[in-house]
Amino acid sequence: MLIKPLLGKTPQYGKSCYFSENATLVGDVVMGNFCSVWFNAVVRGDVNFIRIGNKVNIQDGAIIHCTYETHPTKIGNNVSIGHNAMVHGCIIKDNVLIGMGAIVMDGCTVESNVIVAAGAVVTQNTALESGFIYAGIPAKKLKPVNQELITGEIERIANNYLKYASWYG
Repeated sequence: MLIKPLLGKTPQYGKSCYFSENATLVGDVVMGNFCSVWFNAVVRGDVNFIRIGNKVNIQDGAIIHCTYETHPTKIGNNVSIGHNAMVHGCIIKDNVLIGMGAIVMDGCTVESNVIVAAGAVVTQNTALESGFIYAGIPAKKLKPVNQELITGEIERIANNYLKYASWYG
């Protein structure tokens, strides 16, 4: 894993976090407990800050970045960022699943209990309402997220990544 200080800021993280050998964390990044950053994922707090809550998994090839002087990135608790997703200069609240290959752009707010489907593009300054699945390009509200999806997808995936991290030590 590469943890790279930059401009006087060193990435910080809480207890029981897992980082693959080629995960990268740079600069002004603060991450909570029970997080994981997987193979080829990058969390780059070089031009603004990144704050990540507890029990967040950033899967293989995902990129978390921010925008110089205007848009930091804030990610809440119990969030899964899918393989090759991009989260850039936005706010992701609690209990969210960002699907594989999805893009969430500058100035967006993703409220709690949301699923952003694989491949969706959430365009700049979009607010996603709590309790829905969003899909497409640009992302549109598809259907409500019921308790079965919250438990069966959002919580299941976050919990699975805690288990997977334990396999790696």
